[in-house]
Amino acid sequence: MASAAAMALALVQVPVARADGDGRVVRTDKGLVAGTVTSTYRMFGSIPFAAAPLGENRWRDPQPVAGWEGVRDATKPAPVCAQTPQLGEQASDVEDCLYLNVTTPARKTVKPRPVMVWIHGGGFTNGNASQYDARWLATKNDVVVVSVNYRLGVFGFFGYPGVEGSGAFGLADQQAALRWVQRNARAFGGDPRNVTIFGESAGGVSVCAQLASPRSAGLFHKAIIQSGPCGLTSPGQRPGELVSFWKPRAEVEKQGAELRLEGCRDIACLRGLEVAKLLKVHAAFASPAYDTRALPISPLVAQNTGRLHRVPVMVGSTHDEMTLYLALFEPEPVADSAFPARAAAMFGAELGAQVVARYPLNGNGDARDELAAALTDRSFACPTHETRQRLGRRVAGYEFADRGIPLIYPDLPPFPGGYGAYHASELPLLFEFADLPLTAGQRELSEYMVAAWGRFARTGQPGWRAQVQSLAAGAVGPADFARDHQCDFWGQQ
Repeated sequence: MASAAAMALALVQVPVARADGDGRVVRTDKGLVAGTVTSTYRMFGSIPFAAAPLGENRWRDPQPVAGWEGVRDATKPAPVCAQTPQLGEQASDVEDCLYLNVTTPARKTVKPRPVMVWIHGGGFTNGNASQYDARWLATKNDVVVVSVNYRLGVFGFFGYPGVEGSGAFGLADQQAALRWVQRNARAFGGDPRNVTIFGESAGGVSVCAQLASPRSAGLFHKAIIQSGPCGLTSPGQRPGELVSFWKPRAEVEKQGAELRLEGCRDIACLRGLEVAKLLKVHAAFASPAYDTRALPISPLVAQNTGRLHRVPVMVGSTHDEMTLYLALFEPEPVADSAFPARAAAMFGAELGAQVVARYPLNGNGDARDELAAALTDRSFACPTHETRQRLGRRVAGYEFADRGIPLIYPDLPPFPGGYGAYHASELPLLFEFADLPLTAGQRELSEYMVAAWGRFARTGQPGWRAQVQSLAAGAVGPADFARDHQCDFWGQQ
């Protein structure tokens, strides 16, 4: 995956007359930007959509960015927000990171193009907008793609008593980026009345948050949730415990007040700390908070009570989501004889025994694939099914089921039967990962998926009639999703 390096933003002088020439210079609401133009696409990077979140702006909702004179260099991608290294992601100490990238087809258009706004994943602690090369989506679908950064971890989801916006600054950043799209889409050939937000993992969870937030009303018109259903859970510390991604603001504020990092006893002291010192507790703040201005109620409650924005939505997941995570939890083989004990440790004694009965051993001598299947169904697949059921008739579904996709994460241990259609395995078929080899069948599947995502952005329909379309090389067709993932069983737990 291509990643952006931290960079200094400079002003460059480009002849303004080029604004009406090859489209390299575009006038935004804050000033001119000069991007990269080829025969097929235009690309603009590092466009600021909010003021730098530094000093008093640390742990404050995004503030308006000042305008600039001359022409801003937009030939470099947006920087990487401050984060620690994880699963091949690069570390960064850049707190000034509220920038976005824009990719469009090169040719001019009379009719404004649909706009697709990408929200990256990374567990709310990692990732960045510039990892995702959107040229396929833009040029093959004749759309404008905007990829956005947002504050992560301790910078985006920290809370402290008395601090407005506590626990949801990253979500507020996404909303600021969507407001930027409304103001500037037409300058890049896009239609602000036809905006689709889409994201994977934490990005998909973010889409749920924006569907539930009154502050997002009117900022988008369609939504795609990839491997991030509103009811997504992860295993907790105790057997059988499930942890939601959502936390009440009071809980996050209590966590922040008890931090005592570097001896700090007030918010002014914490705002004065160096980025490196805050990164020591980065992963402790990985849950967006509700009871906030950006997110008044839990998206799960909003989903279950019919309070999500009523727009067309596509919701999907991968067939083998949890193989990736189980390999990290359990890097060594789990003997078949240890399956009951490991199931009890993960699910609790009673439910663990039912899991052993419902997910029989396949005889390969390693029970991790059975454990991964059960965890996939409980935490990802059936919450995804529930989201589709709750959203009703204006929802489309998919399951990415190609089990031969190469790994995009480095240095993972062997896994019994392979990783299959692991978490995030659909991304190389939507975005160009230059160093990842795809088979001819996978490239054909990529063409199908890119067209479906673009068709949904244009019309609200991906192009299939099935409630859930299975997506695999040479095997595209309807899926019996609820049966395959035992959702009747998990719905009773």
